[in-house]
Amino acid sequence: MATKLGQQLRRLATEWPSDPLRPTLQLKTLLASLADHPRLTQSAVQAVRALQQNAFAKRLSVPEKILKPASMPQHYARLAEGYEKSLKGIGRPWWKIFFGVW
Repeated sequence: MATKLGQQLRRLATEWPSDPLRPTLQLKTLLASLADHPRLTQSAVQAVRALQQNAFAKRLSVPEKILKPASMPQHYARLAEGYEKSLKGIGRPWWKIFFGVW
């Protein structure tokens, strides 16, 4: 049973997307190494599968009040924009960082 679970976890690890911002630290490497763990359980494999399929975000909706807090309504949109730009190698100029301009 443990080898069957290990095979399932290894397959999930190979399908896991790579993190372009941290090429030396990948979750898929951790999952592949956990596939050989002697105490690997079915619930652990199911949890990885649920994370990969984004099951929790589909089941639980996040309220708009959390996504756009009153103190900084554009915070998460700016965070996502910064992530996308960093993947393209686009950085913010020093003066925007210094003055807090987005």
